[in-house]
Amino acid sequence: MLHDPGSYSPPVILEEINLTESEKTILRRLGQEIAGIAALPVHKEKARLWTRLNDLKSERPMVWINEIPWHEMNVNDELTIQTTNTWAREFEQKLRREIYQWKHMPGDMIVNNYIECPLAIHSTDFGIVEDVDIVRTDDKSDIYSRHFNVQIKEPEDIEKIKMPRITHYEKTTNAVFETMNDLFKDIIPVRKVGQTHIWFTPWDYLIRWWGVEEAMIDLVMRPDMVNAAVERMTDAWICELDQFAEQNLLSLDNNNTRIGSGGYGYTSDLPGNEFDPTWIKPQNMWGCSNAQILVQVSSEMHWEFALKHEMRWLEKWGLTYYGCCEPLDTKLDIMRRIPNLRKISVSPWADLDTIVREVGDQYVLSVKPSPAIFAADNWDPHYAGTILENIIRKTQGVSHVELILKDISTVGYHPENLWEWEKIAMDVVENTRHI
Repeated sequence: MLHDPGSYSPPVILEEINLTESEKTILRRLGQEIAGIAALPVHKEKARLWTRLNDLKSERPMVWINEIPWHEMNVNDELTIQTTNTWAREFEQKLRREIYQWKHMPGDMIVNNYIECPLAIHSTDFGIVEDVDIVRTDDKSDIYSRHFNVQIKEPEDIEKIKMPRITHYEKTTNAVFETMNDLFKDIIPVRKVGQTHIWFTPWDYLIRWWGVEEAMIDLVMRPDMVNAAVERMTDAWICELDQFAEQNLLSLDNNNTRIGSGGYGYTSDLPGNEFDPTWIKPQNMWGCSNAQILVQVSSEMHWEFALKHEMRWLEKWGLTYYGCCEPLDTKLDIMRRIPNLRKISVSPWADLDTIVREVGDQYVLSVKPSPAIFAADNWDPHYAGTILENIIRKTQGVSHVELILKDISTVGYHPENLWEWEKIAMDVVENTRHI
């Protein structure tokens, strides 16, 4: 729901949605499928297992697949959009993808017994629209190479980063809510949902405006400028968060909301004791951060130019998640400075042995198996299983683990390989005692 601060999105002013009877029939049929899936008792058991994991009392590793190359997934028109109304097409796509994943590669996914109606929230963004050159290898894919043109060159350019303003367009929210209730009455309930988990990552956006090479040089040559820029970005995000809280636009994320770059947020430790169900605060929710671009810098520099600033954000939340693709095995000393840290990302480039030895069962390890196996010329399910078994062998009886398959750029237009990976992964985690 939250905007991408590196671009500009105009507010969506939508007061009426006119659907044909055919479009209504299509959406209702999909809603009935969702309702049928959600009614299955397995979801309560999966929620219990996710809760046990995030409470550091795990019974087995959990599995979730995300960041899927949907343009390669369509089989038997299961993902083919049949509506024409703009709002309906976007909504239909969401429903179809959820049904598809449940059917073919669910892992430990959970399907809600209600349909979400997101609040129509708009941000004025952070003032800089990224200037980027794009190179595509697959016109159907959302994944492509980008070259960012530098916009922050001198200290005075930091002022280009502006403080955002948040607006909730209630008429738009109510129009969509009424439409959804009309569609799904007697099928499945509809709930208004505000801003849930926020992907906080100042460095991911700074480098789009600064340039990767330029920013890394300035860590040494102009450290004061770098610190000022990260501080300014943190100010902007906190300014936005404060408005979410003040306008009562936050919603809980201790459910099947994705947390950081990992899995679900189920936990009995949230929303916590200081909780008013009519007015959600950051302290009732999960926070996260990462600094992927600082992969090669020392632990001391990571603290100085990232985590020292990020702590201002992280301390606002009930629990936190840290990391994404950057290996953190050499930076566990600074991770321990985060007082409410619960989950740590273990990227494919991290030394799992080191993390297990140093962390043990103190945190949930959000382990990311490499998706590169799907880009190989020949899919090897035995090799895929061996990788997963090695992860379980190293962590079994020592650490709390979630297996998160993400960043899947391609499956070579063989979606069945991803389906098979899911079955292999579930077999491995459900039979960990045999490894």
